[in-house]
Amino acid sequence: MNEELERADNDSPWKEILEAYFPQAMQFFFPKTAALIDWERPHEFLDKEFQQIAREAEQGRRYADKLVKVWQLAGQEIWLLIHVEIQAKPEDAFSERMFSYNLRIFDKFSKPAISLAILCDTDTTWRPHQYSYDYPDTRLNFEFGTVKLLDYQNRWAELEASDNPFATVVMAHLKTQETTKKLGERKTWKFSLIRRLYEQGWQERDIRNLYRFIDWVMILPKALEAEFWQEFKQFEQEQSMSYVTTGERIGYERGQQNLILRLLQKRVGELPQSVRDRIQSLSLNQLEALGEALLDFTGLEDLLAWLSANFTEQ
Repeated sequence: MNEELERADNDSPWKEILEAYFPQAMQFFFPKTAALIDWERPHEFLDKEFQQIAREAEQGRRYADKLVKVWQLAGQEIWLLIHVEIQAKPEDAFSERMFSYNLRIFDKFSKPAISLAILCDTDTTWRPHQYSYDYPDTRLNFEFGTVKLLDYQNRWAELEASDNPFATVVMAHLKTQETTKKLGERKTWKFSLIRRLYEQGWQERDIRNLYRFIDWVMILPKALEAEFWQEFKQFEQEQSMSYVTTGERIGYERGQQNLILRLLQKRVGELPQSVRDRIQSLSLNQLEALGEALLDFTGLEDLLAWLSANFTEQ
């Protein structure tokens, strides 16, 4: 069951939510740095510049990284490197990599960067914050800012009272971790967190943005997902609101199915009906994972192997 609930792209919702609410992210996680910034002036995401210094894709790890140009209140331009460490397991070379990115930015663009990391893992003892070496005639001590999402477990009342969108992001993340083996409880929390968006009076655009994050990370098996949608549909009817409709969800899922089937036929050739049936029974989360995986397929055997490894017929 848990293998079915693995997502291939947990970095995507973080990238989306950081782009949608970047000033709020800084104010929530790194208030001292946020206080230096003139938020009246527009910030700029430097995706092309980041790609020039990033070399991690071939290593198979997942990150959500953003390089952002902002303006200080004092008037100078400054760059921020925001790193979200998605992986559940700590990484020995993490501090060195944070230093390496900072150095590459300075080397390539002659820009000092403020380096900041959001740690999403479950190890309370892993708290990287510096990279250093010390020799008789040369020494270095590079420090970077970090926040540990696990620490917010002890600040739950503060999260509930906050109207910053990243309070909801952290709550969804923590409850996803806590309910790995309690999926019925996860369904309850998922409903509660989405209902909270309406109760807090968020605008429709914000409800949709935060709903997408919650839905993406709080993955449910198909039966519980169906129960969730029935309950949620009733709730929206009672609220006389329909920002996120069941029909929209089902229509999107069918559209994804059709797109994946067309791409697979182009990639591996005609699909046997039994294989089409299996694909049409996949959850939306599984379809999105398949959509990413199929880029590496060279034949039907690759598809069958992926289905066997990632999806057990019920």
